[in-house]
Parts: sequence; structure tokens; C-alpha cells
Amino acid sequence: MEQIQIIDSKNHVGETVKIGAWIANKRSSGKIAFLQLRDGTAYFQGIVVKSEVPEEVFQLAKSLTQETSVWITGEIREDSRSKFGYEIGVTGIEVIGESHDYPITPKEHGTDFLMDHRHLWLRSSRQHAIMQIRNEIIRATYEFFNNNNFVKIDPPILTASTAEGTTDLFETNYFDQKAYLSQSGQLYMEAAALAFGKVFSFGPTFRAEKSKTRRHLIEFWMIEPEMAFMHQEESLEVQEQYVAFLVQSVLDNCDHALDVLERNREVLKKYTQLPFPRISYDEAVELLKKNGFDDIEWGDDFGSPHETFIANSFDRPVFILNYPKAIKAFYMKPHPTRDDVVICADMIAPEGYGEIIGGSERAIDHDYLLEQIRNHNLDEKEYSWYLDLRRYGSVPHSGFGLGLERTVTWLAGIEHVREASPFPRLLNRIYP
Repeated sequence: MEQIQIIDSKNHVGETVKIGAWIANKRSSGKIAFLQLRDGTAYFQGIVVKSEVPEEVFQLAKSLTQETSVWITGEIREDSRSKFGYEIGVTGIEVIGESHDYPITPKEHGTDFLMDHRHLWLRSSRQHAIMQIRNEIIRATYEFFNNNNFVKIDPPILTASTAEGTTDLFETNYFDQKAYLSQSGQLYMEAAALAFGKVFSFGPTFRAEKSKTRRHLIEFWMIEPEMAFMHQEESLEVQEQYVAFLVQSVLDNCDHALDVLERNREVLKKYTQLPFPRISYDEAVELLKKNGFDDIEWGDDFGSPHETFIANSFDRPVFILNYPKAIKAFYMKPHPTRDDVVICADMIAPEGYGEIIGGSERAIDHDYLLEQIRNHNLDEKEYSWYLDLRRYGSVPHSGFGLGLERTVTWLAGIEHVREASPFPRLLNRIYP
């Protein structure tokens, strides 16, 4: 008898197999017990018919409790009534590990409660579907960049300096020296791009900001490509191609997960249509003011209501171009004809999910960059290596960062970004 996983049921129709699984739920109609089984790859139903099994097997099936682990034996058969398409006619059950008083029952629970039990909440069908979409986005990310001749480079997680001077840092002691948990690998990616041409990193990022919103995490994962010999407009084309590729990959490979989450595929399909619309920061402020937003002035950064309104003015992700210099990072290239803005862009996701990409063309003039480092009260010694990149064969280069969890939240159509993170830290809990 072959041991299989649920996801492989289609290859074993008519065969008697063995499956290790957990009891997600069960119900009984007197002479038949219906077991909802999960094994980490998928969910399907096990049917236990009283007249077809020994009495002790049927009674065991009726007594099984939620999340008890079992070995199930039986015949795989097609089930046209279920979205999965297959079920198992159970002939034998062996309990592996009992489960009593499982805290997450089929009833409604609050998000705070579920986050406190995140280690168990991951077992639910909804969370399983979200993690499948997350996994597909990760897989597709590697495929996209590998297909486009990018080299993956891993920047350090402990750093001596900051990429975003206005963002709070997690400080730690590194052998009697100050070090910080990385808030971005971008500066290191610039060095790598000048060695390899096109590179990307994929790693953890930390922001020491006590945010209580549904969009922000203190610890999250970032994909950060950097491209030599590339100006901003070319970078925007890479960004929209990458995002469209992720959307199409989820549509192609996460069918069951999208069903579980009841995600509208027709809506997602629109997000593969290129090019994405573009609007300048100036135009965005004007659009908001014309539509009753009296809380925004030129020079302000956009908040969630502003981004949502701008996004809702289009049917696809939208780029907002060329923000004021005063609210952006020191390393961005100045605009060639204006002193007040820099060459940058944020990609705003539709449906109220906010910014998913931030990017810019990088300043390459050594003296200008040194001046910006001083203006931001940064330590020149800590950035001497970064200035070296402008001393020795600098070239036009651009890059961007995409937040994984916020992208998962958007494509999965879920409300809280914390659901897109497998194990959000205690400080990342949902607050009312």
C-alpha cells in the first residue's frame, strides 16, 4: 500500500492508499461519518460508511476530535461535488496523536484571539490558502529575476548605517560597537549592481515604528532589485512587468487558494494589463484637493485615505512619480529641471492596499551625495564605502523595493497584513 499526500490524489484514483492527516472537522449522519482531512498539501473529505467497516472503526471515526492526527487508509475516488474533486473512502483509522479542547473551533473568533494563537491558526483552510499564495509569489519572484538575468545577492542583516535616515532603527550591541537591524539592503545592492549589472535581494527588514495599522509590520520581507545602466523609466517597466508576472502566476497556480479566499479572478486579471498608469506627485495633490481633501498640501506625504482615493481613480496599480525631495531618502537623484523634487516613484495597489513598491533612480554625483549625507546629519565615515561607488566608475542605476507581505495581502484580498506573515511578532498584533 502506497503512502501519498492529499494533493496527489488525482494520480491514485481507484487505488487503496495510506495518508497521514489531521482532523480539521467532522460530522455524522447516523450511518455515515464525514471527516474533513488536511495534511498540509490540501484538504479533502474522508467518508466512513458504517456498513463497510468494522464497528470499532466507525465508532472511532465518530469520536475523533478536532486536530487529532491519524493514519487513514482507504480508496481514492473522484468527487465531482467538491472543488478539490477527490475524496477517500475510509477503511481504516489509526490515531497518532490525540487533541483535546482545541482552542480554535469552527465558530467566529476575533483577530486578537487568533493572533495570540497564530501557531495554531496557521492550520486553518483560510490561512493555508494565504500561505500558498505567499509561497507562489516567492517562487515566481525567483523565476522572474532568474529569467531576466538578475543575480541574487544577500546583503547583511546587521548594519552599521541606515538607508532611510528618517526611519527608526533597532539598535544592538555588536562587540562594543553600535549596529542596527537592516531596514533595507538597497545600499549594498547598489554596490552589487556595479559589480554584476542586475541584482536582487530577498530578505528580512525591520522598522522600529510602533504602528497599529492594518498595513504595517515591524518585521517583514523585501525584494530589492538594483540595475546598472538603467534610468527610472526603464526601471518602471521592470516593476510593472514583475508585478504583472506575480499576478499571473497566482492566477495560474493558486486556483484552490483563490477559491477558499473567494478572490475575484476577473479583478486580478485586470492587473496583468500593461502599462500601468502614471501620475505625478503634483497631479496627485491636485486630484485630491479637487475632490475635497483639505488635509493635504504640496510637500506632505500621502496617508492611507489619500493613497486609496488615488488608486480608486484607476483600475490597475498606479505609479506616483517625483515626490518632494524633503520627504524622500538622501540617495535619490535630483530632478534635472527642478530643485524641489527627486526622480522616484511609488506603486500604489488598487482596492485600498496602499504602496507596494517604492523606487528611484540613484544620485551618482559624488559631491551632491556627500552634501545630502551631511544635510541628513549622517556619519560620513560610515558612508565612505557608499561614496566609493561614485568615485570608481559610477553609472546611471535604478532600483526598487517590493514588500512581500503587503503584496500577499493585496493579491489574496485579505484585510490584515499580519495574516500574510507566518509568525508575526508580539508587537505586530492587531490592535483595535
